[in-house]
Amino acid sequence: MKIKFAFIGILMIVLAGCAEMQQIAKTIYDEEAPLSQSEIIAGLKQALIVGTDSSVAELSGLNGYLKDEAVKILLPPEADAITKNLSKLPGGQDLVDKVIANINRAASDAAKDAAPILLNSIKQMTIQDAAGILTGGDNAATEYLKRTNYDALVDLYQPKIETSLDKKLVGNLSAQQSWDEMTGQWNKVAGSFVGQLADLDKVETDLSAYLTKRAMDGLFLKIGETEKNIRQDPTARVTDLLKRVFSKQ
Repeated sequence: MKIKFAFIGILMIVLAGCAEMQQIAKTIYDEEAPLSQSEIIAGLKQALIVGTDSSVAELSGLNGYLKDEAVKILLPPEADAITKNLSKLPGGQDLVDKVIANINRAASDAAKDAAPILLNSIKQMTIQDAAGILTGGDNAATEYLKRTNYDALVDLYQPKIETSLDKKLVGNLSAQQSWDEMTGQWNKVAGSFVGQLADLDKVETDLSAYLTKRAMDGLFLKIGETEKNIRQDPTARVTDLLKRVFSKQ
């Protein structure tokens, strides 16, 4: 009889232990269970890595910027006069197209090196960052990356853009030299007495800075699209962790 009661006691302990283990497992996989801080950070880091990897891969591919109208980099509006006049000359349109192609390919080249910069920022994410991102808008994570990496990405993109602008084209002039000549002549007129009477504004656009900003805008646009998909489309949550974290945003 004592053996029987002892066996029952041991069985109850074992069952109690199993029940406890089941409860722990249930907490891990139960979508209704509260998110832990570590889960929030890990899930958001995973989402950012997915977003940056896919965006960088897309933009750094062959003609990644050039063939995507949403991110294709064009010359500033102030360049309309010169591009329109060039396009009327034999081979002029080809020249304009070549300048734009070179700029976009320089941006794609820069995009190849953007991933390590972005990933370093993701690794440094704090619980405060994560909480704000989780409850933020559709592009809160993208804005975090933009805020924490902007200067480093400028340092990456701008030299490559400038190298492209300095390449000699027709007449041994580069795109940068053509831009400087065009805006220089315009600013002389705008700054003259007649120009002031006509209320003409000087063109003071820094071409490389403008094009660098456009290149970075394209990068963050792509990352933002991926983030929005993860937030809004359950099928875009490709891991269990993403499903759990973003189902509770």
